[in-house]
Amino acid sequence: MAAALVLPAGVLVSLLLVAPMLLLFRISLNEHSPTEMMVEALTAANYLRAVADPYYRQVLLTTLAVATGSTFLALAVGFPAAYWLARMESRWKSLATILVLFPLLVGNVVRAAGWLALLGNEGAINAALRGLGVVSAPLPLLYNTGAVVAGIVAVVLPYMILTLSAVIESIPRQAEEAAANLGARPLAVFRRVVLPLALPGVAAGSVLVFVLCMNTYATAILLGGPQFKMMAPAVYDQFVRGNNWPFGAALAFILLGITLALTVAGSAALGRRYRR
Repeated sequence: MAAALVLPAGVLVSLLLVAPMLLLFRISLNEHSPTEMMVEALTAANYLRAVADPYYRQVLLTTLAVATGSTFLALAVGFPAAYWLARMESRWKSLATILVLFPLLVGNVVRAAGWLALLGNEGAINAALRGLGVVSAPLPLLYNTGAVVAGIVAVVLPYMILTLSAVIESIPRQAEEAAANLGARPLAVFRRVVLPLALPGVAAGSVLVFVLCMNTYATAILLGGPQFKMMAPAVYDQFVRGNNWPFGAALAFILLGITLALTVAGSAALGRRYRR
């Protein structure tokens, strides 16, 4: 009975996810041909080229740095909001939850366009600063790492907040009250009671957000500019602009493999911490 219930979903996942991934892996083992696009082969040359090329190593390091920084920033910003939402008891809680979900209804390109209007040389921030006489020339707020991180955090923050709030809601209020009654200060209550009990949510939210950050495309392109490179745009460039499908497929699998390895390692580390 259980197998019959799982079978439709398993078949659907296999058709829509596993089969295309296997096809993409097979493509990554082919050789690129300027005249025929690719020639069937069984070679690891594309993977070796990606690892040996300093340019793509730097692109990968940039991607890792941006994804890690964005994940930590989303966690730091999202935890207080998640705690407030989880402990909220008024009739406005449903509305607050909807407001957290609302940004997910807007596409990444539209949100990135909003950041362009906010951070551009003629954007709202620079216009306000010049109007107040704080600066005489526009500040370079766009096309840098800070703009990309801000845009990514804005995209992934709802996922972090909702994941954390669901776990924090399951933490009994009595545990915090007991710690406070025993003389613990609010920071000690958070560090010794709330945070350890919320670690499953921290792990789940961080993994989800890290995966999204590693694979960001539109935000990196629009807010980082042509000189700012991350792995997802690099994969796109190989498939569409370079017409090098084997190398693009190899880059995609390197991105996938590193993302999976880091998320599994991070989840395992947090799991050991939680069991202790």
